[in-house]
Amino acid sequence: MKRCLSGLCIMCMIMLLSGCLYPQERKVENQIPYEDQIASVQEAVNKFQEKSGGMLPIKTKEADTPIFQKYLIDFNKLSPQFLEAPPGNAYESGGVFQYVLVDVETNPTVKIFDVRLAEKVNEFYLRIQAQGYPPFKEQIADNVYILDQEQLGFKEEQYYVSPYTNNNLPFIINGKGNIYVDYISDLYQAVKDQENGFSPGDDIRTVLYEDSPFVPAYSLPYTVDENNEPVYMAK
Repeated sequence: MKRCLSGLCIMCMIMLLSGCLYPQERKVENQIPYEDQIASVQEAVNKFQEKSGGMLPIKTKEADTPIFQKYLIDFNKLSPQFLEAPPGNAYESGGVFQYVLVDVETNPTVKIFDVRLAEKVNEFYLRIQAQGYPPFKEQIADNVYILDQEQLGFKEEQYYVSPYTNNNLPFIINGKGNIYVDYISDLYQAVKDQENGFSPGDDIRTVLYEDSPFVPAYSLPYTVDENNEPVYMAK
């Protein structure tokens, strides 16, 4: 248990130092995922990669960083040569979006996620740290649990509003004490709505972000079962 709490403390410190807490004063326009701003960053990334011989303008992260938070765009490498300044909605400019890259090996593509989600996840870690242990409420899959949020002091159930469906998505936790958003209901809808050709073992999260500017940040990997229905990917 001490090892688990130590890990939680370290994760909280990392999140604080990496900019998960941001200025409270935010302009409304800095909270909108403008397509032209994302496109301008994509153009700058393409130019940087071409001129640098294939390198990408990203920050160095630990190897085990979750995939959708791993390739953060380093605007210091883009500005001012390839981009006049970070977009107004970028965290670096006082906005609420973190710009990231996906598919870095085959087709580096600019996406975003809302850093307010990072703030909420950090709140969970701090409350668990204060209590001394994560209060598991119910096991919903192998090594996946629902948290007892009441024991953590929340007066109302905490949710994340999906950028894909606007549905309320619950927070879940694994046995190591890592907090995630549960996107499985979004995945049910996405897989149902289109032909995808997924097989058991495939990571199906791509179906969420391929037609959206948002990545499913703070997500577990998901796959499909033999009936082509989304399930948590076993580790």
